[in-house]
Amino acid sequence: MRRGLTTLAMAAGLGLGLAACEGGGDPVEQALRDASAARQAAATRTTAELEATRPKAPAGDEAYVASAIEEHQAAIARAEASLRRTSDPELRRLGQATIDSRKAEIAALQAWRPAAPSEP
Repeated sequence: MRRGLTTLAMAAGLGLGLAACEGGGDPVEQALRDASAARQAAATRTTAELEATRPKAPAGDEAYVASAIEEHQAAIARAEASLRRTSDPELRRLGQATIDSRKAEIAALQAWRPAAPSEP
């Protein structure tokens, strides 16, 4: 008798499992699965999609110079933040070297620009 009840319980469980696979089941769990799938899809956007959302720079040499200056300024900001947080002598040396070299490169890029506005 006990074996029959176990078999019946297993069959009932199998039936519930199949019902969940066929669209039945807990609506809250389904909503969580849907939300998770949507988050995963949003997190896996391609590089092309991300590039398409970035503002377009002007074409040519001016675009390169503007982009390079922006990247150098960001590198300087990161290095300055690192200098505020670290006491490691090698990291401090590398951070200061980054700041010095990037400032020199920004100056050279600004000198190339005809009538370049003054930037830090």
